[in-house]
Amino acid sequence: MSPPPDPPPREAPRPRGGSLLPAVAGSRVGRLVGGGVGYLLTRVLPALGLLLSLGLVAAAAALYLFAELAGEVSEGDTRRFDEWALSFVNGFASPPVTSFMRGVTYLGSNEFLLAAGGCALLAFLLAGWRRAAVALAVTMAGAAVLNSVLKLAFRRERPPPFFDTPPPESYSFPSGHALLCFCFYGVLAAVIAARLRGRRPRAFVWAAAALLVALVGLSRLYLGVHYPSDVAAGYAAAFVWVVAVASADRLMQARAGETAG
Repeated sequence: MSPPPDPPPREAPRPRGGSLLPAVAGSRVGRLVGGGVGYLLTRVLPALGLLLSLGLVAAAAALYLFAELAGEVSEGDTRRFDEWALSFVNGFASPPVTSFMRGVTYLGSNEFLLAAGGCALLAFLLAGWRRAAVALAVTMAGAAVLNSVLKLAFRRERPPPFFDTPPPESYSFPSGHALLCFCFYGVLAAVIAARLRGRRPRAFVWAAAALLVALVGLSRLYLGVHYPSDVAAGYAAAFVWVVAVASADRLMQARAGETAG
């Protein structure tokens, strides 16, 4: 008489809790996620460099800030602070300050930036700085489109201007002066600083650009043509766009180097 057959093996119990991680890691989704993280760590971040990688993190924070501001503005939650801030800034008004602020705000106007941008593009091309010229053109063209799209999306009315300032015809949120001048002077500072030797000259260029951008934003508050949340949103949107352009330029440069090698 033959012995009875062996019983079939029992299925191992499904792991619980954190022990599911090895199973997920071995799945197709896990391999895709792991491959994406590996590509990010081994290819993308080294190509971008440490500073630009940190810039991406800061850009994500700026994007979050813009989203929060947009939500608060849409619900009207910033109205009280905005009006208080405008009154506070207006408390420092005087004829000399008003003249100064009108001159500063012109440095962020469409007319001035268009003329200055054209001169900068011509200077870059004559100097043989083709990549810098392309970066400036792409940044400013994208910033103009971004500014128009965001204004039409939110359609926020402007505050009543001070000092008989003619009210702009466009909407208030975000500030076009803040967005465009951040992009223009930021790219200009990056191009100039990259061609200077020594930390002090570079720091001076960046400090001058930051001061000018800050003064343009302050001038919009002083003249009463924007709320503080408009200016902050313009800076945040511009920062995200500049980092995006810089990241794309660095990745294209790295890919071109790999192809050439």
